[in-house]
Amino acid sequence: MTYEDSFDKPFDDARKRLELAEKFLSEGRGLIDRDPVQASEKLYKAAEEAVKALATALNLDEAEKALEKGRWTVSLLNDAVYTISEKLGVKELIDWWDAAWFLHVEGFHEARLRSVDVAKRLGHVEALVNLAKRVVQEHI
Repeated sequence: MTYEDSFDKPFDDARKRLELAEKFLSEGRGLIDRDPVQASEKLYKAAEEAVKALATALNLDEAEKALEKGRWTVSLLNDAVYTISEKLGVKELIDWWDAAWFLHVEGFHEARLRSVDVAKRLGHVEALVNLAKRVVQEHI
């Protein structure tokens, strides 16, 4: 048995993804007033990592498929959001994800959002990260 084999891979991955989600959330929050473009992307990344942490902690098929492919795709992320929402009974999760996706596209790629627009979606991303935190702590 190697040193790496002594770690619980899903636990380690979910924990690391949650740490990233919290880091991106903090960074994004701090950028809203100064740089809404970068704030949008940091907040989206927080949501993305939160979804990945949830999928891993819940041992979803989407996490396994991402592992097999060596990466997460947009379709896997979207599928994971719907699966998590259904499995946990958190219908708002879809809206939280949609807000994060809007930040990614309109805020980062298109640079169309003002600080106030980004700030209005911050609560959605915070809710998603907080859900991931609770689930990871409960399931891993």
